[in-house]
Amino acid sequence: MAETLALLLLAHVLADFVLQPGRMAQAKAAGHPGWMLAHVGIVGAVTAVLLGVQTAEAAWVVAGLTLAHLVIDAAKVGLSARLSGIAGFVADQVAHLVTLLLVAGLWPQMWANGLWAAHAPLWLPAAVALMAGAVLATRAGGFALGLLMRPWGEVGLDGLPGGGRIIGMLERGIIFLLILAGEPGGIGFLIAAKSVLRFGAVKEESRLSEYVIIGTLASFGWAMLMAIGTVMLLSALPPLGIPDLSP
Repeated sequence: MAETLALLLLAHVLADFVLQPGRMAQAKAAGHPGWMLAHVGIVGAVTAVLLGVQTAEAAWVVAGLTLAHLVIDAAKVGLSARLSGIAGFVADQVAHLVTLLLVAGLWPQMWANGLWAAHAPLWLPAAVALMAGAVLATRAGGFALGLLMRPWGEVGLDGLPGGGRIIGMLERGIIFLLILAGEPGGIGFLIAAKSVLRFGAVKEESRLSEYVIIGTLASFGWAMLMAIGTVMLLSALPPLGIPDLSP
């Protein structure tokens, strides 16, 4: 089951956060059916390719999962007036995760019976889980944080164009690596370093300091949650074969 779940999760994050351009996401949110169908087509194609689907049963399962993705995205558009912003984003992703867990639980051999499994190294599913977790921690986290901080969009630091987004991705990536490396204590040094670097810019402005604190804690919390989830999935998979670097 864990191997199938890892591949399904990577297919999902690639389709939602890597292969979905901003124009497509905006058109979907506006309820444009053509862009919605194009997106779910990508979901189905990526899922089928990564699993190496070669049986009629697996093809039907992927088709059902793709339909479920369409229903969830359509429901998100329909409920956008009541469920928007970060709440809508989290609800949407939780619903997708539930469908992935359901499929992996009911058809746990989809990866093993696929085209690639017989030729792939044993560590591949673990590498796939690591890739999916990294995308969720960095890129998906950027979307989540952007939605969370949107109500205070007029508050912010003047700096490089896109600098805050890049800093956020870097800090979440570092936290992700620290937890997977078994060195969560390093997160404290990251917090201290960011506090020192931001101190001069926010020390005399309470609104701005609160904005930075909320954004920082949310970013750190998201990265830690994604890293912990990745570690849990990795514990159920064959090891990557990376040597223990701790003293």
